[in-house]
Amino acid sequence: MWYYVFVFIASFIVDSVPFIGPPAWTVMVFFQMRYNLNIWIVLIVGVLGSALGRYILSKYIPFFSAKFIKAGKNQDIQFIGKKLAGNSWKVQLFVLLYTLMPLPSTPLFTASGMAKIKTWQIIPAFLIGKFTSDMVMVLTGDYAAKNAQEIAHGLLSWKTILGTALGIILVFVFLFIDWHMLLKEKKFRLSFHIWK
Repeated sequence: MWYYVFVFIASFIVDSVPFIGPPAWTVMVFFQMRYNLNIWIVLIVGVLGSALGRYILSKYIPFFSAKFIKAGKNQDIQFIGKKLAGNSWKVQLFVLLYTLMPLPSTPLFTASGMAKIKTWQIIPAFLIGKFTSDMVMVLTGDYAAKNAQEIAHGLLSWKTILGTALGIILVFVFLFIDWHMLLKEKKFRLSFHIWK
């Protein structure tokens, strides 16, 4: 029983940090394989821990960004947050589609936290998408662990590199585009002077 608590805590920890780290499904696969746990309980507990971690991340990231990112850029990101908050079903759909893809959700919650989008608006779609995508990953991880020798040479694949690169690009898109100018004046401008 305690191992399920460890799954929850580990999933919470990896998804509460503002950096792109190991995905929570890898923690779930590790515990499930190491201790021969019920895969469905691991999945439910892990996704709940992950959701709580992302919720906490989105709550403290505005304070983090206020210390390290210029006030003008923070206002710009909050401006886009207000625009997105007015279209809650579009935000839900975007979050659902995003979490169904094998992309890290750190950029999503970092951007939504900085934009001060209400987390409760995106958590339901996140839970559905995260459960679905993690289910695929955990079941695949279970299969891979049982067939490790055949798969070991493919750990650094183009998919993992592409997923990480897309996550980093999404963070840069939110940080370096002048959203205020783009949405109000319809002019595209990049600004790399965002740090204090």
